[in-house]
Amino acid sequence: MKTAQLLSIICTFLIVNPALQAQLKLPRLISDGMVLQRNVEVPVWGWTEANAAVTVSFNDKEYNTQASADGSWQVKLTAMKAGGPYEMRVAGRDTLIVKDILVGDVWLCTGQSNMVHQLDIHDVRYAEEIATANNSEIRHFKVPISTSISGPLQDLSGGVWQQAVGQEVRPFSAVASFFAKKIYERYKIPIGLINASVGGTPIEAWIPKEAYKDFPEILAIIEENKDTTLVNSQQNSGLQNSEQKEVKDKGLSGKLAWYDVNFKPKDWRRINIPGYWEDQGIKDLNGVVWYRKELELPKSMANQEARVFLGRIVDADQLYINGQLVGETTYQYPQRRYQVPENLLKEGKNSFTVRVTNSRGKGGFVPDKPYYLFTDKDTVDLKGYWQYKVGEVFKPFDYGALENNATEEPQKRRINPQNEPAALYNAMVAPYKNYSLKGILWYQGESNTGNPQIYDDYMIALISGLRSVFNNPELPFVFAQLPNFMEVSYLPSESNWAALREAQLKASSVSNTAMTVNIDLGEWNDIHPDNKKDVGERMALAGLKIAYNEDIVFSGPLYDHHKIEGDRVIITFKNAGSGLITNDGEELSEFAIAGKNKKFVWANARIEGNKVIVWSDQIKDPVYVRYAWADNPDNPNLYNEEGLPASPFRIE
Repeated sequence: MKTAQLLSIICTFLIVNPALQAQLKLPRLISDGMVLQRNVEVPVWGWTEANAAVTVSFNDKEYNTQASADGSWQVKLTAMKAGGPYEMRVAGRDTLIVKDILVGDVWLCTGQSNMVHQLDIHDVRYAEEIATANNSEIRHFKVPISTSISGPLQDLSGGVWQQAVGQEVRPFSAVASFFAKKIYERYKIPIGLINASVGGTPIEAWIPKEAYKDFPEILAIIEENKDTTLVNSQQNSGLQNSEQKEVKDKGLSGKLAWYDVNFKPKDWRRINIPGYWEDQGIKDLNGVVWYRKELELPKSMANQEARVFLGRIVDADQLYINGQLVGETTYQYPQRRYQVPENLLKEGKNSFTVRVTNSRGKGGFVPDKPYYLFTDKDTVDLKGYWQYKVGEVFKPFDYGALENNATEEPQKRRINPQNEPAALYNAMVAPYKNYSLKGILWYQGESNTGNPQIYDDYMIALISGLRSVFNNPELPFVFAQLPNFMEVSYLPSESNWAALREAQLKASSVSNTAMTVNIDLGEWNDIHPDNKKDVGERMALAGLKIAYNEDIVFSGPLYDHHKIEGDRVIITFKNAGSGLITNDGEELSEFAIAGKNKKFVWANARIEGNKVIVWSDQIKDPVYVRYAWADNPDNPNLYNEEGLPASPFRIE
């Protein structure tokens, strides 16, 4: 076995079994700058040698205990009011000092990429918020990305508490940051944010094993994943396309690379940025396409630091300016914002080359995004015609051959650790299940839109499972309903995104939960919409209601019940607040209606008190009604007077 492999195994073993290190040790989360939960008993735990005495001194009190035979120990601090900073002294075989501790409210913030997205990624929209950040009582702990499919870990692999001060605020979850600011403005108490989130992950990976008792097929997978030999073989059983790997990108294999300043393009074609190449004369191409353009820059931009905004690109890209690599991104979702070093730009002609790699669907530059180069004083538009040439064509994948092989020999289940049931919970939440919380913020669902029908069951399992492991059966749980995304729908249509929103709405029936509606906050061309402030502040409203017992309107209108009178459907809403309105002053839109044949047509609708009357002259015997039932409904304008949108829904 190689030395590096042996060291990796030892490190993993010590994370799983910290007591084996013998010296006094605290969990990563119990560290300088932490926030402890007010008004409840607070567990403090760690590891040392077997049966050793341990004393924890905090806020003028001492707590004594003795480690168990396996070296683990725990004390519970008495409930405290908000305050600090304090120091904690932990004495045993060694002595540890934890500094700058605050007591306030602690929120676990979890989910996938829209919870991950840092303020740093949205630093144009929120430049002022970053520049003026100066609140040392709002703190953020980013849990390192890690997985464990064999079972829960006892500690995290890293992470530090950071303050919302200056540039230190940049890695904060944007949604969680705006949530915390709103709560802090109200109560002026310290807020701790534990951010355990990973982009592109399904809900199944975040649900504790304990919550899968009604899912025997998933429990079977969890047990199967404990077989290390089987897991390793299945992780390595991914399909390989060796022929495709042998194909060379012409842009990198010639005498001069196509990004080289001395390269002279010949027979390149014209193409527009932004836009997808399949919409501009290139048919069904998966591969590598090179874009080139010479820009005339003024003397004032020469040798200056600059930034390039390249919108979004599907899928991966590398940007070269005057032959030098300036930035690259490996997948489609991040906004392309690249820093140009000083002394690279020059007066007159400058060559810009973008190498784009796409493996599936349409490739190219996403429309309706910013594309420009700028310094403090100058801005140059990058939109318009460029030259392009195909550098590599990927061989189409033979799905027919795969199906034929499948009939001859069953395919092994391919394992992606971060998608496996309980794998992210085990590594990124379980290590601090003793930590006291005020509540949980959850923003996830995009990765489950392929199979929305079971999502409400998973949500209920997640809520009950996390409440169980944190030993708080009514732990407040606030979650974000998915916003609008993809092409706008101008005709009644089916929608997996709408079905998943419906599943989220169903899960909001669980006690002490609150769902925020975000159907107006998305972007058709970005699964990561830029508006994180409104999402965070709506979650704060929900938190104020269920976690702080504020008597406020925290949600937009939600479907309650309906009745049919002749050709009209009368729908009653809860959370109508001060009354139902349209936010644009126009007639209600996005209501569709159908009879038994389920052929939907757009409906007329009007508001009467806290009810909406829906009808169509084309449907005499209505059976079905839908509202905003689309990936991206055109104009869902039903709101309450408090300015909060109604949730999409359907009735049968």
